[in-house]
Amino acid sequence: MTFTSVIFDWRGTLVTTLSWQAWVEEALRLAGREHSVAHVDRVLKALQAADPGEVRLEAPGVDSDATLHRSTYFGVFADAGFDSELSEALYAVESDHHHNHFATDVAETLRQLRKAEVRLAVLSDVHFDIRPAFAEAGMDGLVDTFVLSFEQGVQKPDPAMFATAVESLGTPAQDTLMVGDRSRPDGAAVEQGITTLLLPPLRSADDRRLHRVLSLCGRT
Repeated sequence: MTFTSVIFDWRGTLVTTLSWQAWVEEALRLAGREHSVAHVDRVLKALQAADPGEVRLEAPGVDSDATLHRSTYFGVFADAGFDSELSEALYAVESDHHHNHFATDVAETLRQLRKAEVRLAVLSDVHFDIRPAFAEAGMDGLVDTFVLSFEQGVQKPDPAMFATAVESLGTPAQDTLMVGDRSRPDGAAVEQGITTLLLPPLRSADDRRLHRVLSLCGRT
């Protein structure tokens, strides 16, 4: 089967995601505070106590509205007892694409797919614009369309996200490949008639996994 379009998830699929420990350490550094292991652990424990199991931070719909996302996070920060400076630093790190590093095989994969006239979309549950990340990485113009949850007012696994991506690409769902890293949000694409490839989440920018996409698209 030859796919005429590919939809990529962003975090965990094309770029790395900070662990909670790294998130807290970066925030403490940004705030100009001590960021030793002991200080990081103290903040981590407060966060985990304020939102056990990330019930609020990962609640359905949080990424569908930028204002809701911010208020949800700051509500957790307040319950954790953080002051405004630390709260702002934590949110700034969470919202900065510079902390999400592209895997080393992303650019070449996108270029090969474009060369083969495969249309490309990036579909992401995110509360900020990620287009600048592609431009800064020298990939400006490689992606045909971005479907971002905070712009759409819904997030995966809502069928509307996948329907919007397919419509924007202008190719039939049956000729489209969805590439993601999580079964619940990304795997829901199969229910919309989209063949879906789920890869293990990126652990390092050096993880090279996208050759599987090229193979499915007949490029290797």
